[in-house]
Amino acid sequence: MATFEQHLHNYVSLGVRVGVNLQPGQTLVIQAPTTAAELVRLAAKEAYSLGARYVHVEWNDDPLTRIRYELAPEESFGDGPALRAHNYDQLIARDAAFLSLVSANPDLLTGIDPDRVAAATKATRSAMTNFYDGVRSDKFSWSILAVATDVWAEKMFPNEPQERRLETLWNAIFRATRADLADPVGAWNAHLQQLAEKSDYLNAKRYRALHYTAPGTDLVVELADDHLWVAGDSVNEKGTTFVANMPTEEVFTAPKREGVNGTVRSTKPLNYGGTLIDDFAFTFKDGKIVDFSAGTGGETLQRLLDTDEGARYLGEAALVPHRSPISDTGMIYYNTLFDENASNHLAIGSAYAFSVKGGKTMTKEQLASKGLNDSLTHVDFMIGSAEMNVDGLTADGAREPIFRGGNWAI
Repeated sequence: MATFEQHLHNYVSLGVRVGVNLQPGQTLVIQAPTTAAELVRLAAKEAYSLGARYVHVEWNDDPLTRIRYELAPEESFGDGPALRAHNYDQLIARDAAFLSLVSANPDLLTGIDPDRVAAATKATRSAMTNFYDGVRSDKFSWSILAVATDVWAEKMFPNEPQERRLETLWNAIFRATRADLADPVGAWNAHLQQLAEKSDYLNAKRYRALHYTAPGTDLVVELADDHLWVAGDSVNEKGTTFVANMPTEEVFTAPKREGVNGTVRSTKPLNYGGTLIDDFAFTFKDGKIVDFSAGTGGETLQRLLDTDEGARYLGEAALVPHRSPISDTGMIYYNTLFDENASNHLAIGSAYAFSVKGGKTMTKEQLASKGLNDSLTHVDFMIGSAEMNVDGLTADGAREPIFRGGNWAI
């Protein structure tokens, strides 16, 4: 019987071998919380065993983040991380791969002035524009893995004995990422092939728009000109395949910026920058969010929508069946990396350049001409449920079922 240590090794190995698909001679950049030191060491060993030139680690710490928001002077939140941005530009030029280890603390910034959080987020995104543009155009390999923490485990499993919470969360992560299987890499390859079959079908159909219906949702999303449906894996500028999100259960594409109309209601809470936003809804007219409501986190949602003009338009439409490994657990992870892979979702903000034919080499102006949205932000929110239907609308006006009762109808 496989041990916890074997599952943990499998998990980290997947991130390095399948996630960023590290190549000999590359530098691996690992972004990680201080609580993930053991995983960082495992990832470094894996990287060097594959021939990595160097493993560069950047640490972050939740308590320090909280201290800054509580005590730093107001004007400092407009300062972007200029040194970090410069270093990342150098690393990108040297063909580095980026592995992010993330943990979820949806209550981290509870009580913090939303204006401070909004200013800091905008300053960071502005300073790191080159990096995020590279992410959206598949310039380099990048991937995200979650890290179980006591705080996150307590949020998810408050009824479990305290001494079992962390282990329970880790086991949930291993199941969701196939790290608990005998051949995790083989399982991932088979899974990616299944997702590719769905994206191939949708690309052959060339739907003009999607029509979502569910309780609280009646939304038509036109798709960008020459749009492409993308599955779980991508190919970077060097021709290397990588998987950006682990887990991933979605196929997705780009909406047409001004072609979204109707209403949509969230079905899962959104952990945005340490603040929980829940029970929210948007009204769209000609692509723009013209009205919204929120049961929890309304001020934070307002600041998010005010990031820039593009933050009130959609940048992604993703399809995920309700019957999927993560959704079947019935759990809410309070972590978008997992929750978005249990539910159909949309994203406000910037679109991915690779969501249209030839988009990876297009200028921003050319992408805009195809209907792609541009913004400093990109935030996924979950809308799927067992009651959701999705129809594909063809160019000649026909309507074809894509989802029925929350699951694939194709």
